Amino acid sequence: MKSLAVRITALCLGVAAVAVIVAGLVSARLVAGAAQEVTGQVLANQADVVASQLADGSAVGLLKVVKVLRGQGITVVLVGPNGTLSSTDPRSTEAARLAGSAKAAQGQRVSGVETVLGRTLLVEARPAPNGAFALVEEPATDPGRQLLRNILLALAIGLGVAAVAGLLLARVLARPLRRAAQVAHTMSDGRRDLRVPVEGPAEVAEVAHAVNGLADALQHSESRQREFLLSVSHELRTPLTAVSGFAESLADSVVIGDQVAEVGRTIQSEAHRLDRLVSDLLDLARLGADDFRLDVVEVDLGAVLRDAAQVWADRCRRKGVEFGVDGPDEPLVARADPRRLRQVLDGLAENALRVTPAGRPIVLSLSKPSNAAVLQVRDGGPGLSEEDYGVAFERGALHARYERLRPVGSGVGLALVHGLVARMGGTIAAGPAPEGGAAFTVTIPLI
Repeated sequence: MKSLAVRITALCLGVAAVAVIVAGLVSARLVAGAAQEVTGQVLANQADVVASQLADGSAVGLLKVVKVLRGQGITVVLVGPNGTLSSTDPRSTEAARLAGSAKAAQGQRVSGVETVLGRTLLVEARPAPNGAFALVEEPATDPGRQLLRNILLALAIGLGVAAVAGLLLARVLARPLRRAAQVAHTMSDGRRDLRVPVEGPAEVAEVAHAVNGLADALQHSESRQREFLLSVSHELRTPLTAVSGFAESLADSVVIGDQVAEVGRTIQSEAHRLDRLVSDLLDLARLGADDFRLDVVEVDLGAVLRDAAQVWADRCRRKGVEFGVDGPDEPLVARADPRRLRQVLDGLAENALRVTPAGRPIVLSLSKPSNAAVLQVRDGGPGLSEEDYGVAFERGALHARYERLRPVGSGVGLALVHGLVARMGGTIAAGPAPEGGAAFTVTIPLI
């Protein structure tokens, strides 16, 4: 019963059976009522004929009629002037009595349907000279039996038709679903080039659309992941190559004297770069986990901004980049992780410093336009295109776009920043800056 085809077939059989049974019961009731009505009408006509024969005084004709009536299963009950009833069948006599046939002796026409000993009897009484008479007949049951046979035959035919229709319908519905399942199984094996034909009813076609959309999304996601891994591999290889080369130079005594200190500083710098990249990758991988740790406390955002400004003012000065900071005098307190918030500011400032040429500005700002704090990192660099602002926080998106055009990072930083801000309950957006470059805006609710 787990198969869709079996369930559809069983449903069609059930519907057909219920429909035939209900129709049969209704028809049986209607036919039985119609048969009784027709029988009653015929019996009434026969009673009128007998009454007219008695009125004409034709005794011979009356005897023939009575004989014919008895041959048809109709019992004649005689009614005396004083209302006494007599016949050869006690049940017919009782039915005539219950129907009030005695009134016919007083000149009334009497018609009735009575049940005696579980059997239904029709009664038609008419006045006659010296009393009255009543014709009593039991409606035929043969039409009911015939109807029952017809219902059973219709039920069998209906079930057969329903079984065939159910199987055909099940095949029509199940075929595209099986194709979708086959494509999904093939996708689980690594294939991404197959698509499901969109056909069948709207709901089945919607399943095909969904599977095709999933295949497209997986193909796009895996393509982006490959590009991201390639960019990260390149970023890892560069400092590793430098560390390895300078270490070999030291080991082979190629570098001596005053050059050793410079080589050591270079190795240290590249090691820090590797450590930062690995840390960012680990943080990015842990962001989606439930055990990612955030130490959320009440934080003065202005203090975090001032601490970051001290570091980045010195770094900008050494590169010849103008640095500015703009913050309110009043404290702005929010619930956040100060270490992660500082990591966000440092990541955005590092990206800005990488692309901002000497003589151009970098600005860190904090404002309170409403009931939220807005942290901004703006630069006077080349900025981004309009479409690139929408994908700025996707892993490796800007790296792949600008790798050969300008200094770029690993493609991890902005994705990590976006994840950290989201985990702290804030939002981040990218757009053009008044300074001519890009502006990254972090919005955090205040207490």
